[in-house]
Amino acid sequence: MGLQERIRETNRPFLITGPCSAETEEQVLAVCQQIATDGNAHMLRAGIWKPRTRPDSFEGVGEIGLPWLVQAGKLTNLPVTTEVATPKHMESALKAGVDVLWIGARTTVNPFAIQDIADVLRGTNVPIMIKNPVNPDLSLWMGAIERFQKVGITDLVAIHRGFSVYKHPKYRNVPSWELPIGLKENMPEIPIICDPSHISGRRDLLLEISQKAMDLNFDGLMIETHPSPDEAWSDAAQQVTPAGLNELISKLILRSKNVGESNSTELDELRMKIGILDDRLFEILSARMKVSEELGIYKRAKNITILQEEHWKKLIAARLEKADEMYLTPKFVRSILDDIHQESIRHQTRVMNPDLLK
Repeated sequence: MGLQERIRETNRPFLITGPCSAETEEQVLAVCQQIATDGNAHMLRAGIWKPRTRPDSFEGVGEIGLPWLVQAGKLTNLPVTTEVATPKHMESALKAGVDVLWIGARTTVNPFAIQDIADVLRGTNVPIMIKNPVNPDLSLWMGAIERFQKVGITDLVAIHRGFSVYKHPKYRNVPSWELPIGLKENMPEIPIICDPSHISGRRDLLLEISQKAMDLNFDGLMIETHPSPDEAWSDAAQQVTPAGLNELISKLILRSKNVGESNSTELDELRMKIGILDDRLFEILSARMKVSEELGIYKRAKNITILQEEHWKKLIAARLEKADEMYLTPKFVRSILDDIHQESIRHQTRVMNPDLLK
């Protein structure tokens, strides 16, 4: 049975778990056997090679750790997976008996690296999981998947691990949920696993992120588990004990994807209300842009620039001040304002510089 099929036939969430890094044989076997005994896991993971940002960080034990992971799989009767970043990693992992390979975010961002790995796998159908690139680029994520598809690899799964930003106040990697939703829209045949460990960077956020992933119909979770998380050689703050993992899974609320006949009438009515409001929103936006074109005609006649910075600042401040009373977050209000402003600028540019836009 292929990985995609296994995921689809498993009651959500399909759980991939194990230590961030394989540290010692004793550590890998102990935590993996405990995980298997608890009965929640469907696949074991451990990092063998760790792509660290700084060269003096722990970068994994290397090939000597592969037999530990494979032995853990044999003892527990669970498939095992590890990250590969080069064709050599991939060849070593497969030779050792690793069942599933995953491509990390730092590799997905590089089409040359992806193509090198894909070319070596041409003609096989090794199960491959592909994490999103470090930057929020849906096309790059899709492109990595497509490179494997083009060499005949079809047993593919996506992993959402969030996107890098500088010193975010909450997340290690911001989830940007619209990106994996976009992937589901464009590639519905590809299962998606959420990696709350790397999104959160801290164990106290794991349940919140895992629950949201389930509510967004993700197929599974990849959560890092360690016998003594605070003593882990890498990413200590985001790992949980096997007991902590069990507690997290027990608290997840798993909701049905299917509406059902009993709910459909009320749901249809609510969706109809939203549709009517959406129509009104777009009608108002269309009317606003017509006024923006009139404004552009006036600015052209008076030889005034499109961007009026002081007016824009005052407009933003006024709208943000009312965000709470409108039951909207300031972040959402600012995002909407920026998009409307850019569309307004486009309309004004069209009437102010018609000769340049032919």
